Amino acid sequence: MTIQDAQSQVDQWIKTIGVRYFNELTNLGILMEEVGELSRIMVRKYGEQSFKGQENEQALADEMADVLWVLICLANQTGVNLTEALQKNIEKKTLRDKDRHKNNPKL
Repeated sequence: MTIQDAQSQVDQWIKTIGVRYFNELTNLGILMEEVGELSRIMVRKYGEQSFKGQENEQALADEMADVLWVLICLANQTGVNLTEALQKNIEKKTLRDKDRHKNNPKL
């Protein structure tokens, strides 16, 4: 699946099953919530905290997908083509950081 395919599939799902998009600010809040849920799992899997109760690391991929879903919703709502945006971002980082990390003694 391409990023464009994902944007199209999410849009189709929203318009048929989801009825309509939540407004942009609601989706921003949902995105923050989903990032928090992803963070919780990452901290427990890779950090010092341990899982408790019913929590488990199996949900990591699902939480990443939830973050991606809401980000795609926001892109669709605001007219952002994520394929183009990501390509431009890669180009920006390549130009800006071509020597930066190679010359970082901390790495």
